Amino acid sequence: MSTTPPPTPSPGRLRAAALAAAVCLLAAGCSAGGDEDGSAAHAAGGAGAARMKIVMVTHGGEGDAFWDRVRKGAEAAAAKDGVDLTYAGDADTADQADLVRDAIRDKADGIAVTLAKPQAMKGPVAEARAAGIPVVGLNSGMDAWRSSGILEYFGQDESVAGRAVGDKLNALEAKHALCVIHERGNVALEARCAGVKKTFEGETEMLYVEGTDMKAVGAAVTARLRQDSGIDEVVMNGAAFALTAVESVEEAGSRAHVATFDLDEDLVAAVKRGDVQFAVDQQPYLQGYLAVDALWLYRTNGNVSGGGVAPVLTGPAFVTRSNADAVAKFAADGTR
Repeated sequence: MSTTPPPTPSPGRLRAAALAAAVCLLAAGCSAGGDEDGSAAHAAGGAGAARMKIVMVTHGGEGDAFWDRVRKGAEAAAAKDGVDLTYAGDADTADQADLVRDAIRDKADGIAVTLAKPQAMKGPVAEARAAGIPVVGLNSGMDAWRSSGILEYFGQDESVAGRAVGDKLNALEAKHALCVIHERGNVALEARCAGVKKTFEGETEMLYVEGTDMKAVGAAVTARLRQDSGIDEVVMNGAAFALTAVESVEEAGSRAHVATFDLDEDLVAAVKRGDVQFAVDQQPYLQGYLAVDALWLYRTNGNVSGGGVAPVLTGPAFVTRSNADAVAKFAADGTR
């Protein structure tokens, strides 16, 4: 993969209808840091030069606190680097692909994209490369980013994270884990639970639920706990899902503990109370920040993190009762 950045194309505008829900950050007047004149435009190609335009397209739904953290990190990097950022998210794979194609037609200077379902994104990524637009990956698609033609990748190795959770459950002497997957076919969620199963010495059971209906998620977990009193650990794949599982355990009269991947302010508080045993933090704020900053560095200095052959890992990091206080202040700010 070439490490020489292509010429910067002139910026345009994304179709307003396609990106009605997008959030645009115009970081006017922000310094790239360290320069005597404080000019990000100067660093990107001279005073008065057109501002670099970066588009981030994720598979996150609107109003999800996890993706709010990704976006917040991306916006912080955009402000530092003095670039114009457009963020858009769509849980529908086809719509996500269309958003990437919109960015290509708009001649974006760089695109950051998630690969929850990598096969669906191969075409749009190839089209971006053909148009001379660098694409970096984040959050999902650890095993597919290189084959998809992605320049760099920032995220957590979900298989490694899952194996770490399995080891943690062994140390806690758990016997029967219920690993709940709220989106069938999402490679990150599947890899997590597969990783748990690989190292956990007890029984690992997968439960597939419809993540778009939280009441249905809670009902499914409650029903399974009532059916099998031997389940002593419920492993969820998101902060909101974990808090729902806490209610399910209570409703089922179960003695199971709850653990989860990912966190937010409410989840950290639940860990502090002991309602949730632990959480695995993949640091979504960092993922968003690094993805945008990497595109800026590539366009301005030809840098490629990991040399284009290795991912940049942002997790896993465990949040437990012993360190929850230290994380809580950042979670309250929406950065953890």
